[in-house]
Amino acid sequence: MDNASAVRLFTLSGLNETMPYRVTLFSLTLAHYCVILFANIFLIVIIVLDSNLHEPMYILLCSFCFNALYGTAGFYPKFLIDLQTTSPEISYDACLLQAFIMYSFACSDLSILAVMAYDRYLAICQPLHYHSIMTKKRLSQLICISWLTPWCIFALNVILTSQLQLCGAHIQRMLCVNWVIVKLACPKANVFPNSVTAYCTMFIYTGHGIFVVWTYMHMIKTCIRSKDDRVKFMQTCVPHLTSMLTFVCTILFDLMHMRFGPENLPQHLKNFIAIEFILVPPFVNPLIYGFKLTKIRNRIEGIFCNFLTGRARTLTRGYLY
Repeated sequence: MDNASAVRLFTLSGLNETMPYRVTLFSLTLAHYCVILFANIFLIVIIVLDSNLHEPMYILLCSFCFNALYGTAGFYPKFLIDLQTTSPEISYDACLLQAFIMYSFACSDLSILAVMAYDRYLAICQPLHYHSIMTKKRLSQLICISWLTPWCIFALNVILTSQLQLCGAHIQRMLCVNWVIVKLACPKANVFPNSVTAYCTMFIYTGHGIFVVWTYMHMIKTCIRSKDDRVKFMQTCVPHLTSMLTFVCTILFDLMHMRFGPENLPQHLKNFIAIEFILVPPFVNPLIYGFKLTKIRNRIEGIFCNFLTGRARTLTRGYLY
């Protein structure tokens, strides 16, 4: 193939070894995706409808859940369709779009986690200035930055990738990511701009991670002095820290394997490493926050108690009549 315009279709070979288990895998994936949709939408609805939850921490959690819905929508519907075909394919434009969604989703997650860490830092380390700093205007600006920055960065990445001359159309994965498309470039293609933007992006989001570590060092130092701060830390920061560690571990596994990992790993292990960042955090995060954050847990318990009480009354009326 002489140029990128000649590549209109990519083949995805990541599912070749799953042929005997397609029906089981389809059922489990569909159930998993439904749980992700239900859990994240449920949290969003609770936060939106309850005025007591219209605080920065919960609004950021709402944004976090929206991002999970955005990222999973870029993978699961296509993956479910691929499980029903013998030779999965994806168009060139759809592949670039999926690569954009996957990367922007992952980096938006990290940006939102960094803003959440900043919010908790202000609440614990500077409680007297919290409301004057974390205003509605400041919060909306931080949320917009956490979404728009990854979109702009990866729009540039995808534009640069779309200019490359490609000499291959075979992707040994279950989804498209930018670096995999870049590796299909012809030997004479200039991939230097792609490498520069990739390393700049890694530098920017490594900075996010360092910022989170810095905030937690200060929070832990502050919490040692006060019992009330220790309680606040355990209630509000442990879920955030768990989400952060889950996300960092899953994304680092994929990045390290994609760039430096051996090619002789079993295909099913490669598949898991490739999709764990879209498989684990969107499923685990709403469960962690739903069970650990006291206000949300109490609201969920209240909803279920009202539902069970109403159900019991209906059954009692039916029995009496």
